[in-house]
Amino acid sequence: MSPVTLALIGLVVLFLLMFLRMPISFSMLIVGFLGLLVVASPKAAFNVLTADLWNQFSSYTMSVIPLYILMGEIVFRTGVNESLFNAAYKWLGRLKGGMAATVVLASTGFAAICGSNSATAAAMGTMALPELKKYRYDQTFSAATVAAGGTLGVIIPPSTVLIVIALQTEQSVRQLFVASVIPGLLLTLLFLGTVFFLCQRNPELGPDGPRVSLKEKLSSLPGFVPSLLLFAFVIGGLFLGWFTPTESGAFGAFGAMLISLAMRKLNAENLKAALFGTLKSSTMVITLVIGAMVFGRFLAITRLPYEVADWASSLQVPPVLILVAILLVYLIGGALMDALGFLIISIPIFYPTVISLGYDPIWFAVVLCIVTSAGAITPPVGVAVFVVKGLSPEVSLMSIFKRASVFLISYAVLLSLLVAFPQIITSVVR
Repeated sequence: MSPVTLALIGLVVLFLLMFLRMPISFSMLIVGFLGLLVVASPKAAFNVLTADLWNQFSSYTMSVIPLYILMGEIVFRTGVNESLFNAAYKWLGRLKGGMAATVVLASTGFAAICGSNSATAAAMGTMALPELKKYRYDQTFSAATVAAGGTLGVIIPPSTVLIVIALQTEQSVRQLFVASVIPGLLLTLLFLGTVFFLCQRNPELGPDGPRVSLKEKLSSLPGFVPSLLLFAFVIGGLFLGWFTPTESGAFGAFGAMLISLAMRKLNAENLKAALFGTLKSSTMVITLVIGAMVFGRFLAITRLPYEVADWASSLQVPPVLILVAILLVYLIGGALMDALGFLIISIPIFYPTVISLGYDPIWFAVVLCIVTSAGAITPPVGVAVFVVKGLSPEVSLMSIFKRASVFLISYAVLLSLLVAFPQIITSVVR
């Protein structure tokens, strides 16, 4: 039996285990290890589990994952983002759909110091949903806006998804962070346009709020300061080369603690919750990376990724059609299972293919991150929608998915722009 055939059998077994509800990380680890036993040798398989894993996870750069997660957890648990939301509301709440637009802008600000779509959706939902209900906003529209805003958490740096992609494709975390800023801001603008368009067509979705004086608006500006300071120091310092991504994460976690202490919002209880949340999230991400590394070694030995790349390159069709087909696979895969898990499984297969077609690796990494984030509001496994559903039990799950699907148009527009004008990403890091 050829190695490629064994790789295909391994993929079938992998999806079968996931269908039986085995965690993705363990499914990849088991299939990858057994595949190495069959294709290579027991010595090679155990060497991957010992020496290779040690070399990977004793690396200094791996500590960036828990550090950025800790920063986001501290900001989330202490409620530092409340002042950001209140300040944004003072400026936009008077407009039709202004409160929903406030959610999008506040989500953008929180995403810039968080890096998680579920945490962003939870933070914004906790604060915004009661306010949106008070100002007679349509509850389904409110829930969908919060869920869509939450997806910005994995696009705007720091992003745990971009860190995982950087580790798998051996790229610079700093370059991916820099490259994702403009696409993240463009998606924010598209979300804002969607909100205002819908509310202008149907004012019942988002009626205008009370008028706020200029004095009140100006007095709310300090509410932006904590988030802006943290973002400017952590991400700005990274972009300017003052420190490495790992140092940036350490400064970010420390800065989040200092800001929370200065605002008298950090106590033993929420610090404990932040630490436990960091351990839980970091363990989930790291076990995914472990499973992906072992499974990736198995696929590499079978040469399946390279066979797929050679086959795709030989097709007599424009490369952009192959790219669109691959992105559709990611969108469908992210809709059927955990998006990050599917990303980790599929990168070893599709990444060499796209690079062989001549596409820039940094550009493709950012595009993958964007497609992955769309999975957070796509049924049946839209994590951001499930988070918001938990915060608004009176709204049906399918109605949130249906209303949130409107925001997928913004994703389609952004991806079309990035495919047509890749310089939006590549010019920033060249």
